[in-house]
Amino acid sequence: MTIITRFLRWVAVFAVLTLVFWGFAPSEAGAVDSQTVLTVLTDDGPVTLTMEEYLPHAVAGEMPVSFGEEALKAQAVAARTYALACARHQGADVCTDSACCLAYLDEQALRDAWGQDYDSCWQTVTAAVAATDGEYLTYQGEAIQAAFHASSAGSTESSEEVWSALPYLVSVISPESSADVPGLITTAAFSPEALAEALGLEDTGDDPSQWIGETSLDSAGRVAAIVIGGRELTGTYVRTCLGLRSTDFSLSWDGEQFVFTVAGSGHGVGMSQYGAKVYAAQGWTYQEILAHYYPGTVLAVYGG
Repeated sequence: MTIITRFLRWVAVFAVLTLVFWGFAPSEAGAVDSQTVLTVLTDDGPVTLTMEEYLPHAVAGEMPVSFGEEALKAQAVAARTYALACARHQGADVCTDSACCLAYLDEQALRDAWGQDYDSCWQTVTAAVAATDGEYLTYQGEAIQAAFHASSAGSTESSEEVWSALPYLVSVISPESSADVPGLITTAAFSPEALAEALGLEDTGDDPSQWIGETSLDSAGRVAAIVIGGRELTGTYVRTCLGLRSTDFSLSWDGEQFVFTVAGSGHGVGMSQYGAKVYAAQGWTYQEILAHYYPGTVLAVYGG
């Protein structure tokens, strides 16, 4: 796949996300309970599921059951809200592709993952979903775009830096550290030839040690732009082309390779799942976790 093809694909994906993140209010967003019906696009085609049937599989696909009761409740509310505001497929409300909508693990996948602990793990997930039945996040009366990601290192990202500015998707402190997150800091190394090909660099000069130029950081401390080989590239472009885990990276030359040191995982917007785990372990309730990561939102309740 050429660099142009990869970039065009990236542009297409983010164009869809931009449209989604401007907001969509389901016509009956207020009637959100366990029997709310969703059309879910699976690998075998669209199926009709109630929220009660759908949500535990999505929550289990998105967050390990070991993250704790309050973190799972926060994930359940975020996933419910995300599914309601998703509506990005013709003829379906949500799909089971985590790169597009929400992850979804069917019963067999969960049995394979949990083994002999299946019954207790399933009970834990369904209890978190049931405890938050009918609850979803709103801003000015509409279901929000409840983005979430795996982990951040110190602070989350503002949606303005990734998609479009939304008042409740701003940078906030996130508490996880390397002690909480396996692989919070990762590295990726590229030869000059591999880096030039992946980023589409030309006329870089013969001395790779001179390729690295000025780096501009955004308000969350992530790479907004960086000069490599004489070209200014956005942090998102570099992350996408190189498959880096986040735009929270630094770049160095070790004499043979370019080394990217990367912190966190995911786009960084909205709730950090590992951050939610840490806050839950500190005694925070799921309401407090959601209020922190989605400031200014209201936790609405069906019939309330």
